[in-house]
Amino acid sequence: MGRYEAKDEEKRDDGWSETLVRINRSAAVVKGGRRFSFSALMVIGDGKGTVGVGYGKAREVPAAIEKGVSDARKNKTTVPLEGTTIPHEVWGRCGSAKVLLMPAPAGTGIIAGASSRAVLASAGIRDILTKSYGSPNPVNLVKATLNGLKSIRTREQVTALRGVELD
Repeated sequence: MGRYEAKDEEKRDDGWSETLVRINRSAAVVKGGRRFSFSALMVIGDGKGTVGVGYGKAREVPAAIEKGVSDARKNKTTVPLEGTTIPHEVWGRCGSAKVLLMPAPAGTGIIAGASSRAVLASAGIRDILTKSYGSPNPVNLVKATLNGLKSIRTREQVTALRGVELD
């Protein structure tokens, strides 16, 4: 974990869990010294297939977290699950970060790095194997994981798209 990397999960009254993936501190040098600003990468999920990612920036950490949660609530997506895992293997990509998501048998757990794990756990996936390639940037890894989850198709969706019955 990096210098300002944190990971804690908080369950809200409305059933959504909020996970803080990363806090970044940046400094601008001004006449009187340094002026700090913070950014927070947040993941929210209901544990039943819906997950959202948000990025908030502010002069103080709590404000950045609140903005991140607000952004995550606006950017929610639904993930098709097959039991406790995903229906098929899929790649996700954002920038130079690439993530391979592979279904796993029940009892395997979430085999993933901290950034991808936050997204997968919030979505309600309990058994999955992942491998990240390229950039280790947490923001891009979270977005790549979400990109992979968005590109998952169920058997019924593929049948409807092709207009052909699958075996």
